[in-house]
Amino acid sequence: IGLIMKKAALVTGASSGIGKVLAEHLLGQDYEVFGASRRQFHDPAEGLRWIPMDVGDPESVAAGVLAITEKAGRIDLLVNCAGFGISGALEDTSDAEAKSQFETNFFGVHRLCRAIVPLMREQGKGLIINVSSLAGLTAIPFQGFYSASKFALEAYTEALRMEVAGFGILVVLLEPGDFKTGFTSSRQPVKGSQANSFYKKQCDLAVSIMERDEQTGPDPSLITFTLDRILSASSPRLRYSVGRFSQRAGVGL
Repeated sequence: IGLIMKKAALVTGASSGIGKVLAEHLLGQDYEVFGASRRQFHDPAEGLRWIPMDVGDPESVAAGVLAITEKAGRIDLLVNCAGFGISGALEDTSDAEAKSQFETNFFGVHRLCRAIVPLMREQGKGLIINVSSLAGLTAIPFQGFYSASKFALEAYTEALRMEVAGFGILVVLLEPGDFKTGFTSSRQPVKGSQANSFYKKQCDLAVSIMERDEQTGPDPSLITFTLDRILSASSPRLRYSVGRFSQRAGVGL
């Protein structure tokens, strides 16, 4: 019937940054890899299949998952990596801006999990990797809603891991620190931070430090070593942090 015989992986946010790195790495790990993003890839790796998907749109998610199952007949691995960040003081952030942050970073993950857990349950196995952040463990000032979305994802993943364990489905958190990616340039300042904000001086300084740490950070390809550890573990643990030792140690302290 023309179905793919390899294991099938879906990586969201696969057009750039960490998602792109993980999707391309999986091509060499005996997976047929489907990379989901709103925009088509500019320079796709050979063999990577693009799936148009907006994780903020339930119909788009459903259509994307259906397209994969029609081609592959199954989904063995889901990597939820789609996300973005907003910056600005909490007081300066509008309801709409806050909701937009959660719509992608949190509810987007929920939509994918709701769509794919039933498939994995029917298969009797599957692995879900939710890409969180060290900011999901320790909040960052002037990235409060980004941190909150990742804190929420941490709790969601903890609960999901326990709920689906009896179906042979494994759920893991991947928590990167600062890496040199396009995340920096795509960060969206809230409108209130650009006006006469009481926090403007503090916010501008904090964001400049964040941007420096990100753009002098390690190459995201280093995350593939942690991905391999997760994939090779018969019983992977809940959390895997990755990044500069100083950042990971600071969170631990």
